[in-house]
Amino acid sequence: MTIKKLPGAPEGRVCAGVSSQIQPRALDRWNPGVRAAANDDADRSISVYDVIGQDYWTGEGVTAKRIAGALRSLGKGPVVVNINSPGGDMFEGLAIYNLLREHDGEVTVKVLGLAASAASVIAMAGDTVQIARAGFLMIHNAWVVAAGNRNDLREYAETLEPFDRAMADIYAARTGQDQKAMAKLMDAETWIAGSDAIEGGFADELLPTDQVERGAGKTSASAVRRIESALRASGMPKSEAMQLISELKSSAGDPAGSGAGDPTDHGQETPVVIPTEADYLAALKSFSIPNR
Repeated sequence: MTIKKLPGAPEGRVCAGVSSQIQPRALDRWNPGVRAAANDDADRSISVYDVIGQDYWTGEGVTAKRIAGALRSLGKGPVVVNINSPGGDMFEGLAIYNLLREHDGEVTVKVLGLAASAASVIAMAGDTVQIARAGFLMIHNAWVVAAGNRNDLREYAETLEPFDRAMADIYAARTGQDQKAMAKLMDAETWIAGSDAIEGGFADELLPTDQVERGAGKTSASAVRRIESALRASGMPKSEAMQLISELKSSAGDPAGSGAGDPTDHGQETPVVIPTEADYLAALKSFSIPNR
């Protein structure tokens, strides 16, 4: 596989009006509780178990800065990258891909659950790529939220074309298939299961089932992201969606909210209950969302 230095985020006016986003269907199919089981390689491993790019709601997320720091800490030598992510910021994904391809040592990627969108680009950086039998890759064109007039939107589309070509080139280099064939798969938003990923050249071998375990995961954060995606898809501006969800958090008694459920009094004896997605949806029904 040819090592290439790919572009980062575009510079200039376009950055102010367009941002790479998580594809909502990827969030729906992501189980954040899938993790690597304990093993002897833990001290040489990097976990990609969250959205790609900084997550507004939690302050977490997998960024190029974090991956660069982890690689510096590990130093030269083999590295295992465990992935279970719904994707996120395409530009961060390309930057992380570059970092892993330039690492001085063998990189083994393990797709434990889902490697969607930007996370699938990161997965292609592995010298060896393993995937769970029930794991999935999802590849598509850059999925963004943009704002502006018709001229701005045309410019955004033109700006994104080279990034789609760059991703198609990554998949083509990994699989040995034609770049145009990869572009067609991206146009169709293709979901590729474990065995099919190996047959298509996206992965090299199946991951032994004893290397995967299921944990509790970050249910609350995942629910918030799905609700935000639904509100944005309905046409609600990002600022209004965030404000509404903040109010929902308070109503549902989420400790991250600002209402009566916020346990700011460290002397309280009442146990904190983290709301579920059902709690958020129930609270949502009490709010009136204006028609658009």
